[in-house]
Amino acid sequence: MTHEEKRAWILGIAAMASYAVYLVLVLGRAGGRPPAEVPYVATLLWTVGASIVATIVASIAAALVSKDGAKDQRDREIGRFGEYVGHSFVVIGAVAALLLAMAEAPHFWIANAVYLCFTLSAILGSVARIFAYRRGFQPW
Repeated sequence: MTHEEKRAWILGIAAMASYAVYLVLVLGRAGGRPPAEVPYVATLLWTVGASIVATIVASIAAALVSKDGAKDQRDREIGRFGEYVGHSFVVIGAVAALLLAMAEAPHFWIANAVYLCFTLSAILGSVARIFAYRRGFQPW
């Protein structure tokens, strides 16, 4: 497994884990009240920050134990492919946030729509990269 494939696994797992922790914490605080009334900002910031730190630390650890060399052309193309695939959810998140803002939805729903789409973007991009490494990659 190349270092870049390991990074794709790390990013995908960190994104899923941090969002799951966020959901558990926020929904656990709801206690029967509407989700929009639950304090979420600090939890969102901490889970995003922890995910970033965990991804960096795990990537450094993977690089230290990795035996492969620098990125080659195939790694760059697969990375680009994963970014293109993942960015679709960034666009969806921006459109969702725009629509929610125009509908004057509470900030909770706007922030959570953006966070969910960022998470889905990271997961989908990672899955695309892993699939390309495992099943082959044919640039268009």
